Amino acid sequence: MSVDKAIQAGTMKIGTKQTIKQVEMGAAAEVFVAKDADPRIAGKIINLCKKHNVKMTSVETMKQLGKACGIDVGAAMAVRIKD
Repeated sequence: MSVDKAIQAGTMKIGTKQTIKQVEMGAAAEVFVAKDADPRIAGKIINLCKKHNVKMTSVETMKQLGKACGIDVGAAMAVRIKD
């Protein structure tokens, strides 16, 4: 499944703070992280996803992730919420 289809398939929260919050609450189904995101921030969410056993998907660029989420700016990360 493409990133666009995966993102459109569920309720999304966009941004670092929202993503971290949803993973910590146990509400995250899948996390999308842009490969060109700040490595310090990306590293934190990668470790958090491993700790909470949340599926992670890499996206080539922040611009591509933002577009897939339906916003006009780049996004470092986004999270699809469990149904």
